[in-house]
Amino acid sequence: MKITSTALSLNVADVTASSEFATTNFGFTEAMSADGFVSLTHPSAGVNVIFLRTGLETFKPASIAGPAGQGTLIAFVVEDIDAEFSRIAAAGAQVVTAPETEPWGERYCQFADPNGIVWQLVQWV
Repeated sequence: MKITSTALSLNVADVTASSEFATTNFGFTEAMSADGFVSLTHPSAGVNVIFLRTGLETFKPASIAGPAGQGTLIAFVVEDIDAEFSRIAAAGAQVVTAPETEPWGERYCQFADPNGIVWQLVQWV
């Protein structure tokens, strides 16, 4: 198998809100969009983030067409977590977890977008 790209697709009530959160705070840009859909790309993340409006008739399988679930995290490893935390928090993003360090060396912080998706930054120390 040769995987040529990767995407994470999440159902959300307000596609525009999550898209604006990602572009404003994390540097994503819009690759394509249509009614109820936006695909975001990032020059260094190696993954596209896609938001689909909850309830789209084209979503398959319909049995799991609800909103992205509790416990959903989008995590990115960064070089300077403290600087990124300060920048994003100062821009008004909802802080879920201020930077803290786990005993195994993972330093992380978390923000919530307007749809409740948690965006986590990680730095290994």
